[in-house]
Amino acid sequence: MSVKLHIKKGDTVFVNAGDSKGRQGTVLGVDVKKQRAIVEGVNMVKKATKPNAKNPQGGILEQEAAIHISNLQVLDPKSGKPTRIGRKADKEGKLVRYAKKSGEEIK
Repeated sequence: MSVKLHIKKGDTVFVNAGDSKGRQGTVLGVDVKKQRAIVEGVNMVKKATKPNAKNPQGGILEQEAAIHISNLQVLDPKSGKPTRIGRKADKEGKLVRYAKKSGEEIK
């Protein structure tokens, strides 16, 4: 059974909890099963790597770690403030996401 999430890849989100609280960024990927998302520039962790073709020097890399989607809110396209998400049918009967704050459709 798949769960419908309020966040998709490419959304601009606001982090409302955790070490990165108050930051915003673009969603790079979503793990539906674990209900986690990777957000650009948020929840950065240091990772030790061995030398390889991509990184011949090796050493310590800094990269984004996954963050639970309950700690993220989509930004309203109109005001740029965090908002909740609703779903409604458009003219063709297809479900679209919209911002509860402004009623604006989220692409």
